[in-house]
Amino acid sequence: MTRPVVHQAASLLLAYPDDDWPQRLETVRSAVAALPGPEIGLLLRFCRSVRDVPALTLAARYVATFDRSRRRSLYLTYYTDGDTRRRGASLARLKARYRAHGWQPAEDELPDFLPLMLEFAARNAEDGTALLVAHRPAIEVLGFALEAHRSPYTDIVRAVCRTLPGNAPASREEAVSLARTGPPAETVGLDAFPSPTSPHRLGTPQ
Repeated sequence: MTRPVVHQAASLLLAYPDDDWPQRLETVRSAVAALPGPEIGLLLRFCRSVRDVPALTLAARYVATFDRSRRRSLYLTYYTDGDTRRRGASLARLKARYRAHGWQPAEDELPDFLPLMLEFAARNAEDGTALLVAHRPAIEVLGFALEAHRSPYTDIVRAVCRTLPGNAPASREEAVSLARTGPPAETVGLDAFPSPTSPHRLGTPQ
């Protein structure tokens, strides 16, 4: 079963490209190179596309891709809850779920951060996959947004989606609708999908 491997690889590749990035990229590439499956091909295509990009350049692209647009946020409850009070409850439930498995993620990261959720899925395949399926509409929305942005990170998100059981949304509109209608309705402060020209910088997670 390659699913946990894909989830761990995607977790590493979707994390910020800091000083250890070249080693991390090569570790992922060598770990998955001999494995079968179309999702592996997507991961390897991403690795090839960024292999010769300097880490500092890729880091700047990462910030521009994920941190400066709410349409491409890696924090999944943002797609379902927006900037509303219920997001805090969603984050608390995620933390409780991690603790139930004896897993304590880093305190300086929010529990809905996709790379973190993928790491949890790699460690706890059954419950972790169920968690990703529950947030699949948000992941699919992110994938459509990355594709529209022509980002190589699209391949990573598409690889993750290929590992998830069940049917994928047929379009971005369907994925957005599923993401929005999942939790109870609350309209105060909800603006999860502003225009692409509206800059936004997520604050440092507390």
